[in-house]
Amino acid sequence: MHTLTIKAVITADHTLTVPVPADVLPGVHQVTVMIEEAPLAPEPGSLMDWPAHDAALVDPRNTFRREDLYGDDGR
Repeated sequence: MHTLTIKAVITADHTLTVPVPADVLPGVHQVTVMIEEAPLAPEPGSLMDWPAHDAALVDPRNTFRREDLYGDDGR
């Protein structure tokens, strides 16, 4: 029997994602889950602190094709 103290992610659609150590064998296991009343505060510098960024191209006309970047001579 393993006793794990780990951090898990619960998404907006109420799905729980839990990483387990490599020594836990694949298969069906009985798992007991205890959830604290309030979510943990993000650790300083964690990815949860990073702001979201719009990943769209600056100008949709830019394709960044090789021909556009290097011209006709291939350089």
